[in-house]
Amino acid sequence: MKKKIIGIVGPTASGKTALSLPLARKLSGQILCMDSMQVYTHMDIGTAKPTKEEQAIVPHRLLDIVSPLDNFTVSQYAAWAKPLMDTLPCPILVGGTGLYLQAVSQSMAFGQVGSDDAIREKYHALAEAEGNRAVHRILEQIDPQSAARLHENDLRRVIRAIEVYELTGIPLSQQPQPSQEDEPYRFFLYAYDIPRPIMYDRCDKRVDQMIRDGLVDEVKNLLSMGVTEEHPSMQGLGYKEIIPYIKGNLSLEEAVSLIKLRTRHFAKRQMTWFRRDQRIQWLPWEETPDTHIARIINDYQSED
Repeated sequence: MKKKIIGIVGPTASGKTALSLPLARKLSGQILCMDSMQVYTHMDIGTAKPTKEEQAIVPHRLLDIVSPLDNFTVSQYAAWAKPLMDTLPCPILVGGTGLYLQAVSQSMAFGQVGSDDAIREKYHALAEAEGNRAVHRILEQIDPQSAARLHENDLRRVIRAIEVYELTGIPLSQQPQPSQEDEPYRFFLYAYDIPRPIMYDRCDKRVDQMIRDGLVDEVKNLLSMGVTEEHPSMQGLGYKEIIPYIKGNLSLEEAVSLIKLRTRHFAKRQMTWFRRDQRIQWLPWEETPDTHIARIINDYQSED
């Protein structure tokens, strides 16, 4: 019998935490955080990491597992997450990183593709000389689908997509995937069907709250630790925009406006990514969380 796994997914600021906490408590489950930024220590405010109070409600895993000075890959996430999925009685994946969901729910052939330092150095040098946009244009030519999903400032993943193509001759978006029948898990995936104006408003309010909570000081602390704007951890929304403010190149108002704009764009891309996943059940935004929780529990407990 396949192991049953619940997933609460969707774009940033769409209410995943508020839904997952009472759900996990009712099922005596544990939350497996599925966020590419929340894995880093010392990065709490800008990543909207669950608070200590929220973490005390139910156990959380895969938070604060690597230093912001380190790189952390999709395959590393899968290596951490799958043993927990196998052994915990009721694991609940919660987050908006679509590649992480893909890594634990569908074996990714490109995860087995090796690396080539010469390729990476070539495209990092191109980005340094001509900007991230020049590298992104190359990806647009060889793999338009991946280019549409990846922002040009997500340079590490853009270069990885190009690297996979150059090493295999097959675009990242077309890498062969095994049948879901081959996977050891049965997924129950849910996301809020949140209207776009409401989603954008929630994104803006979240950014304002992050500033009030001390995002600027959090970025200053990271810089004092030796984390630079070149580190993958600093590519996260909110962090890379605050650095120019700290350096005196942007006003705080300009930095905040830029974070809001990019967060809204990011949420739109996340929604597009998840809309393509036919396994996801979309929860009506106007219904109460209790209604959604009852539905999820009924699905989970009745499907054997």
